[in-house]
Amino acid sequence: MWNRFTVSARQVIVTAQTQRRALRHDFIGTEHLLLGLLDDEAGPVAALLRDAGIDADRVRTEIAAMERRELGETDAEALRSIGIDLDAVRASVEQTFGEGALEAPLPPGRRRLFGGRLPRTRLSPRAQKVLELSLRESLRLRHDQIGPEHILLGLLREGEGLAASILTRAGLDLDDLRRRTVHALGAAA
Repeated sequence: MWNRFTVSARQVIVTAQTQRRALRHDFIGTEHLLLGLLDDEAGPVAALLRDAGIDADRVRTEIAAMERRELGETDAEALRSIGIDLDAVRASVEQTFGEGALEAPLPPGRRRLFGGRLPRTRLSPRAQKVLELSLRESLRLRHDQIGPEHILLGLLREGEGLAASILTRAGLDLDDLRRRTVHALGAAA
């Protein structure tokens, strides 16, 4: 499937990986794919999302808000009250054992048919599903390759990940955004 991705679609995934690391998350989630789609400021997908009121800063703010809700303000306050600063703990561990020491280990790479290894990624099951759906979207539209637009369509079709939640909380109708994306693909063809 990887060979069907255009250069710009591959860049979305590379950027998602970079965002995952920057946010210190264990796996690439749908939110990281959304950030990857927003990274190409001149690209049509980023423009479509910006026109809809979504930008990278807003997505990062939403991700941070979700993380605070996961831990809970009472939990964080309780840890602070006994002198535990989670950021300081993480920094100390990484200083001692190296960057990424707290990340889950990658599964062993799978072998290709004629040797070599498949690239190892840290995709969450939901992000993996989005990429599979992007292939289906490409096939449905009778396109030979998977571009960033198809990744967005896959993300919208999956509809349950953190990225979809961010989009709906921003007041977007996923079906409407889907129609606009398909229309933009048709106009570009």
